[in-house]
Amino acid sequence: MQPTLGLTGLTVNGMALIAPGAFLWLTFQEQALYGAPSAGGTMWFGFLMALLLCYCTAMCYSELSKLYPGAGSSYLFAEQAFLSKSKSFKWARLVKFFTGWNSHLYYWVYPGVMVGVTALLGGYLCGYIWPNTFSTIYNSPLFMYMFCVVFAIAVSYIAYLGVNGSTVTNLIGNVIQIVALVVFSIIAIAYRSGHPQGSVGYHLSNGVAVNFQVAQTPQLDANNKPIPVTDAKGNPVKNPDGTIQYQMTDAQDSDGNPVPGDANGKAVPLAKAAPFTLDYTSGAWTKDSNGNPQFNYHPNAASVVSPHGFSSIIIQAGIAILCLCGFESITSLGEEAKNPKKHIPWAVLIALTIQGGFCYLFEYFASNYFLNSGYPLTNAGASSAPIGDMMVITGTWLFGSFAAGRAFMLIEAATVFIALIGTTLACLNTGARITYAMGRDEEVSGGFGVLHAKKLTPSRAIWVLCGLSIVIGWITVTTYLAAWGTPPAALDKHNIWYSFGIFSPSFYAWVPNSFLTTSLISTFGMNLLYMTTCVVTIVAFREHHMFNGFKHMVIPILGVAANFTVLLYYLVGPFQIAGMSWHESYIAFGVALVWAIWGSIYLVMRSKKREKPVFLSTPAAA
Repeated sequence: MQPTLGLTGLTVNGMALIAPGAFLWLTFQEQALYGAPSAGGTMWFGFLMALLLCYCTAMCYSELSKLYPGAGSSYLFAEQAFLSKSKSFKWARLVKFFTGWNSHLYYWVYPGVMVGVTALLGGYLCGYIWPNTFSTIYNSPLFMYMFCVVFAIAVSYIAYLGVNGSTVTNLIGNVIQIVALVVFSIIAIAYRSGHPQGSVGYHLSNGVAVNFQVAQTPQLDANNKPIPVTDAKGNPVKNPDGTIQYQMTDAQDSDGNPVPGDANGKAVPLAKAAPFTLDYTSGAWTKDSNGNPQFNYHPNAASVVSPHGFSSIIIQAGIAILCLCGFESITSLGEEAKNPKKHIPWAVLIALTIQGGFCYLFEYFASNYFLNSGYPLTNAGASSAPIGDMMVITGTWLFGSFAAGRAFMLIEAATVFIALIGTTLACLNTGARITYAMGRDEEVSGGFGVLHAKKLTPSRAIWVLCGLSIVIGWITVTTYLAAWGTPPAALDKHNIWYSFGIFSPSFYAWVPNSFLTTSLISTFGMNLLYMTTCVVTIVAFREHHMFNGFKHMVIPILGVAANFTVLLYYLVGPFQIAGMSWHESYIAFGVALVWAIWGSIYLVMRSKKREKPVFLSTPAAA
């Protein structure tokens, strides 16, 4: 590999993976759903805790990169740290192997998650670009599956071309997404400030932003028959007069526009329609059907930045870590860096500070401060792109029409798409290079340690990862609407784009959320990797003349404790917190466990085949 990256290039590649444009848009739904009905109120503070956790880990990566620059990141660090010790050297190969193996659980799943969420973005936009064909509630499974294939191949080809092209792409993406999301954040805060309690505001009706009440009409099935409300046993619910109670939905005219209604939901001319007034106080916290506290929106700015319970903080921090991970990818670019010992440590901390310390905290504050009775957190949990919904509402208010609001959202969405290209690209580059490092050491087979003769990129790892990302992307989008105990509305479009992959609302109420499941699999791998790296930091500096008690002992211990707490809480939390499903976290834990067992078997078998000991018997040169 050619050393072409300076401090700016290294920072830009790390920032691409910590993409505030992409993750603010796409993880907001996960954060709204998981731990509902109350955990969403602590979204901003939970993110702050995740940021502090990541700073502990980032400090470890920064310090290790001063000692061991080179391709492989944590994989390289683990081996060199143990080889350099007089008593711990025998563990070098074992720790190195499982560090690389855990990295694959993280970096080989993560690109697939990014492919999937980009498909979700595309499916969401279809509902606005072609509203007569696509639903604004359900993304088309057929479209998303096709999109996963095309997008994964396109991004993999960019990675195949080489890191220089990737750096330029990432730089453009970073600048565009930061500017776009900061602009939206300012507008969101202005909307809240300009709409006090009780004022007339906007809400969404079938994706259209309006400031009046909308008439109600029975929801129809594929045969144009009204859909009855059913009880827990599936029996129709009846009104007091004995008639069947039907599911109601917002009425639309022949052009798909919302029909104005009075306060009782009856159709009236627009001039007589009841205005839609906003609330921030009386409905901010309510009770769900089981009597549990339910968060809907924040009564004031102080509530946004306040902690609302330890459990909620941990839940939100666990998801927010997925937004912040990526800073460590910079350390895998050691062989492409011009001055790795000088630039990589700074690039790690700068990337995390810009994206996490500034962009994310500001944008999460703005989006949470925006929430109101016209768009509560429950609406965000039911949308594949809550930030897009907020952009439609604020754009309609600012520019004076729904058409203008939709155009504003589409422009912002284009910037998010560019950011997602950079994010997915950074995932592929990092994952492929770690696989290349293991292949070069002959720890994995299949020729992964060979670079392309002309492009000088780990092409085999890139294209294998491309195929895996397509499959994981398909899994991610399959039941992204699933919310434990909360069914979505009935399907409102019936055409070839929805001919398969759509399930009944009751099915979505109990099946695991595929988006959250794949995200947690990657997150579990990341937590394990971060804990290992923190331990490696302690070992690496234990007998070194640069040892500093705070940087090389206190910080790593805090990093291990924080990552372990998040992992543990995802296993015990579902049995303590209302609305926190155990399905997704235990599926993710099961995958991680199987991956660890497979890795153990693979290591033993490959060691026997190569006649190479798992535990070193004599010190080797570090």
